[in-house]
Amino acid sequence: MTAHHGAGHRHGHQHTDIDWEVMAAQLETNGEIQLPVLRRVADRLRQLFAPEKEVRRILDVGSGPGVMTCVFAEAFPAAEVVAVDGAPGLLDAALARAGRLGLDGRVTVRHAELPAALDDLGTADLVWSSKAVHHLGDQQAALNGLAGLLRPGGVLAVAEGGLPSRYLPRDIGIGRPGIQARFDAVLEDWFTVMRADLPGSVGVVEDWPAMLGRAGLSGTGGFTLLLDLPAPLDPAARAFLYTHLTRLRDTAGEALDVEDHATLDVLLDPGAAEGILRRPDAFLLSATTVYAGVHGVR
Repeated sequence: MTAHHGAGHRHGHQHTDIDWEVMAAQLETNGEIQLPVLRRVADRLRQLFAPEKEVRRILDVGSGPGVMTCVFAEAFPAAEVVAVDGAPGLLDAALARAGRLGLDGRVTVRHAELPAALDDLGTADLVWSSKAVHHLGDQQAALNGLAGLLRPGGVLAVAEGGLPSRYLPRDIGIGRPGIQARFDAVLEDWFTVMRADLPGSVGVVEDWPAMLGRAGLSGTGGFTLLLDLPAPLDPAARAFLYTHLTRLRDTAGEALDVEDHATLDVLLDPGAAEGILRRPDAFLLSATTVYAGVHGVR
């Protein structure tokens, strides 16, 4: 299991194969754009621990290039933080990031293919997983395994679900209005195909607090934090959206009609005034939803 998604799959005209090591730079850029939210997430999670609880070890399961790993290392200065991922190149990126931030010795890495390697990770006071559980076939079993890593009083937190990002007005002046809603539908269909093709895929009502409760945790609940970057966007955010739309075009296949494909091509034209790299009305509004529960009574 990698930073945000798992093994690749194919189904019909849609391609769900992903080479996560190739995407390392994009994943790190995405994480850096989200840093204000990620730091607030760490602060909220710290509040879930009893005052006397010492957080000595943190597992970032599906860490990718280690952006959140390093956030945890900064937020919990007494803790060892372990980046866990199935892609060695992403773990190398996590170590490099930790070195640049002066966190050498505080951040370690563990190569692990999940869920098989869960039992080899050791215990922790905080187990974090972002957009990774949904790439394991049996999500409830994955949560059960992650909860089993917690020390008494420990916290399991997963970033799952949430809302699609918004970044364009409803009418962008080219093509049919409402293209983002149609993009969302393509991605929802891609996600359904991906889930169905996973080994051992099991359907479950994705009530994450209830699922965490079934994993044996108490005080389960969730919170949502917003990233609100108004127009006009800076170059880094525009580059992120350009890469996002490029991947969407590669994913969509025949799921978008000819007119929407033409509109997408304009959005991805670096020289077009209407393109995502130049248009003045592009913004970024995204929601990160986190669900958490505590091992035992606080």
